Amino acid sequence: MNNYPHPIIAREGWPFIALSLVPALAVSAWCLSWSIPLWIIFLFVVQFFRDPAREIPQDAAAVLSPADGRVIKVERTQDPYAQREAILVSVFMNVFNVHSNRCPVDGKVEKIQYFPGKFVNADLDKASTENERNAVVLTTGNGQVVTFVQVAGLIARRILCYIKAGDVLTRGQRYGFIRFGSRVDVYLPLTATVKVSIGDKVSATETILAQLG
Repeated sequence: MNNYPHPIIAREGWPFIALSLVPALAVSAWCLSWSIPLWIIFLFVVQFFRDPAREIPQDAAAVLSPADGRVIKVERTQDPYAQREAILVSVFMNVFNVHSNRCPVDGKVEKIQYFPGKFVNADLDKASTENERNAVVLTTGNGQVVTFVQVAGLIARRILCYIKAGDVLTRGQRYGFIRFGSRVDVYLPLTATVKVSIGDKVSATETILAQLG
């Protein structure tokens, strides 16, 4: 699968942009002042679906952030998808963050698991196990396992994932999108060294979450 060409606006957003633009233009033709709220909605939709190009760190041992947002959890826990103890780093995305998801490491996709579920606030702990989610288990070239999970949030109603088991991915490669607020959980080997702390703001691809041991 080729890297996404980064057209500034995500392809997932064009239908929503069109749906918000048409009424704004129609009301503007009738009464400009009444159209102001519609233009605000249009601008919000455009900023939500922006998808800028990102510089990819060249350190092969680096685990890159799969999403823009804020780190809300760093802890040792159980990876329920790869059945192992792991270090969990969770990144929460609000509606003003870029919602394009990028692969954190180089490797081969071993399996993908989708789970229907609830849509509670993605900032809550129970979101990791109760919300709609899509988990990707990937093995790096040196045999280490990294799991990354797209988790729907309170407003998010659609997780998009464009890869399949057997695909070989590269760091920073675009693999999915979550619409309107969510989080991504990253499960790392216990030998990994975490480079971020709770509360840190991170950028997809450009921020290094951890170093593989």
